[in-house]
Amino acid sequence: MKILLKSAGLAVALTLAATASAALKTGAPAPAFSAPAYLAGKPFTFTLADALKKGPVVVYFFPAANTAGCNLEAHLFSEAVDQFKAHGATVIGVTAGNTDQLADFSKNTETCGGKFPVAADEGAKIAAKYDATLAEKPGWSDRTSYVITPQGTVAHAYSDRSPKQHVQETLDAVKALEHTGH
Repeated sequence: MKILLKSAGLAVALTLAATASAALKTGAPAPAFSAPAYLAGKPFTFTLADALKKGPVVVYFFPAANTAGCNLEAHLFSEAVDQFKAHGATVIGVTAGNTDQLADFSKNTETCGGKFPVAADEGAKIAAKYDATLAEKPGWSDRTSYVITPQGTVAHAYSDRSPKQHVQETLDAVKALEHTGH
């Protein structure tokens, strides 16, 4: 029985480790996408190519709107969005979970606060291109954040189930782009 439990524990650890690292590496081309999105409750179509014309883009994938970790992560991004803008970056949250709730999620002061858009990724098709799908819940996004250069390449990727470091990781990467001329 102990061996079986150790094997099961190892399998869980390996699964978590596998989902904790993004597959798109620095320098890889970022997959282009367009998706229905909301900003402060108003619908529009977000297009990565259009956003990149303005500067770097932080694309952060999250599992589902109106869940504890995702609410915290959105709130942390909303608190820091002016810092991203000061460095010329656009922030977009992308999720495949609870997409019917994104309009309210985008304007709620406890989540996005109307400060940045969130996009619906039905079936996690965009997340799959970014290797950001949730292994144990197919069709949903994992918690993975990317910084995309204006040239359309991955400058930074960060995956962690905890929402706490995604803002700092991506903000540091955006700041570093200024020193590399991107």
